[in-house]
Amino acid sequence: MADSTATNTPANATTPADAPVAEAPAAPGTPGTQDIAVPERKINRNLETEHGTTAIEDVVVSKIAGIAAREVSGVAALGGGGARMLGSIRESLGASEDVRQGVSVAVADGMANIDVSIIAEYGVAIHELAEAIRRNIMTAVERMTGLEVDRVDVSVTDVKLPQEAANEQDPETAIAPQN
Repeated sequence: MADSTATNTPANATTPADAPVAEAPAAPGTPGTQDIAVPERKINRNLETEHGTTAIEDVVVSKIAGIAAREVSGVAALGGGGARMLGSIRESLGASEDVRQGVSVAVADGMANIDVSIIAEYGVAIHELAEAIRRNIMTAVERMTGLEVDRVDVSVTDVKLPQEAANEQDPETAIAPQN
């Protein structure tokens, strides 16, 4: 009769000697191995469900971001000089203001990356303004679209001086000769 107290030691192991042995993977940076970074694909559960997917175009996100940026106190305008010039021409022809002006968006795999170009009002703390813009855009885009906003980059292209604001409000004084 066999001893029931026998242990499974190498001497009485039940695994054949020629059975393949699983090896631990080599540590990163080990000579003779190659480190391969495999990016993890994020799936946005708000946009991919068991019932179907929702595709949100860049133009939708850029409109939401443009409106959200304009809502922040201290933002005089969006876009650089060229974009603003085209915008004023468009408005003079009777077209409505393009809320996407100064906003660039890339949407991929349920993630949005947003670039916004602004003109700040003179006197505001630009770093605080940029953070407020970032927060407002992220909140609006995530709430309205379900997309996850990865980053919002803010470029400040100009500062609107108080005299420039006064000239816009009263165009006759801007043209009138100074005596």
